[in-house]
Amino acid sequence: MERSVPIRSVSRSIAVLQAINRGDWLTVMEISKAVDLPYPTTFRIIQTLMHEGLVVCEAGSKRYRVTALVQSLALGYADRGSLIEMARPRMVALTQKHAWPVSLTTHVGRSMIVRDSTHTLSSLTFCNYAPGYSLPLLECASGHAFLAHLNDDERLSLLAGLEAYERRTPLLDMFKTERLVQNIRSNGYATWERNPHSQFPGKTSSVAVPVFEHGEVVATLTLVFFASALPMAEAVRRYVEDMQAAARDITAQLEAGEHPMAADAAVASEATGSHQLAMA
Repeated sequence: MERSVPIRSVSRSIAVLQAINRGDWLTVMEISKAVDLPYPTTFRIIQTLMHEGLVVCEAGSKRYRVTALVQSLALGYADRGSLIEMARPRMVALTQKHAWPVSLTTHVGRSMIVRDSTHTLSSLTFCNYAPGYSLPLLECASGHAFLAHLNDDERLSLLAGLEAYERRTPLLDMFKTERLVQNIRSNGYATWERNPHSQFPGKTSSVAVPVFEHGEVVATLTLVFFASALPMAEAVRRYVEDMQAAARDITAQLEAGEHPMAADAAVASEATGSHQLAMA
């Protein structure tokens, strides 16, 4: 990587825009804390984003949100809709069975990006993790599940890139060794307690399982629950088996090239069968 990369001002501006995009009418102080930048720096970046039409200020309260213009930043991106369409019925089924919201995430750069979620289908949630919501790769269950299931060369290459952009951390070093990676692989899931990257930091915990296609990890399913509701060990006992079954089904459909409508029919058939057994 060139010595002049990254350009710090560009990286900071992207971080501020992502923070505003995740929030709902945030103040400068809230944005400043979210991105760990000084207040004056954050304010100048916000003013620049407003000048470019990407951010708007509510005059009465001095709070900020993104505008519809941010959608133009994704115009050149070709979405992999089949993954979302195949995962959606299984995600909905998990939420209907266990009540907690489930997200589908994929890896982009230094983050795990929410591609779809069932947060709007559950009352047991503090915020809506809408598509586009980003989480730091090393600081979320989905990121850990993804990293651990990469092949060793890909994982080490990705970690080297992270180290070039970010300061060295104990978690980064742990993923360079085999112990944590093998533990996650053997369990088939990863966990993160008291998530710091949400509108209500520390209020939720999560467990994630990998989704594969032809032997390569392509996404994760993540179930998010209130940290005060139950300990992680109990969450693993209750939910991981069903999550892994859902991930296997999605993997099978991806590898078979099955039409997404077939996934809907399969889930509907299972639900009908379960209902009939309950009525018997």
